[in-house]
Amino acid sequence: MPSIILDPGHGGWDNGAQYAGRREKDDNLALALEVGARLTEDGYDVIYTRTEDVYDSPGQKARIANASGGDLFISFHRNSSPNPNTYSGVETLVFEDEGLVGELSRNINWQLEGVGFQNLGVRERRDLTVLRRTQMPAVLIETGFLNTDADNDLFEGQFSQIADAIAEGIEQTIEEREDRFDGDYSVQVGLYSSFERAQYALMDAVEKGYEGEVVPWKNYFAVRLGDFDTLGQAESFAAELRANGYETLVVLDR
Repeated sequence: MPSIILDPGHGGWDNGAQYAGRREKDDNLALALEVGARLTEDGYDVIYTRTEDVYDSPGQKARIANASGGDLFISFHRNSSPNPNTYSGVETLVFEDEGLVGELSRNINWQLEGVGFQNLGVRERRDLTVLRRTQMPAVLIETGFLNTDADNDLFEGQFSQIADAIAEGIEQTIEEREDRFDGDYSVQVGLYSSFERAQYALMDAVEKGYEGEVVPWKNYFAVRLGDFDTLGQAESFAAELRANGYETLVVLDR
């Protein structure tokens, strides 16, 4: 089954939004752990960027996610506004609103709407590190406004249902796009800002006897080698590449 990375936003010295003694980092962690428990019960492999009140930079969280080889990245946050009790609802942020990411975002939003949140839709945010630098489909959920009393009442009173809704949105997407999570693994050995540098790296690998391709990914170009039906085959190939001096990341091609 696909592995799912859950990222409780903020942590440690970074409280996130605050309102009437409430700290966003605490809500994010509690909800991520609860969603993770639901997913684990259903047989999914769950990876957390944090399970305690510690701080890692957004860049470090993206590196944790990429090193894990996970299939989906879900970041948990709560929204805020300049003036309390002005806005209400849930929205999901994405790097690009298309394909699997768009479907995942809408499925989560629709499920949360069923719990009682106003559905504010999906919004592109290309400036967010955890969406820009993660190498798997990534979404960031803003689960209601921290400085809106009605959203806080819903968050507390329907906490279990909210966790169920998010887990259901994730599982629904995986079931609908099951073909996206079957087979076709490769090993990434480089990520470049220009096509020319990526092509040069690929040619070097080909000269060493490997087969691969340059794959556009967000604003970058990835060099990926091999084509495998199982994760085990890809991991064995990655070990061979590492022995030959490559830095590797097993990826599920999409």
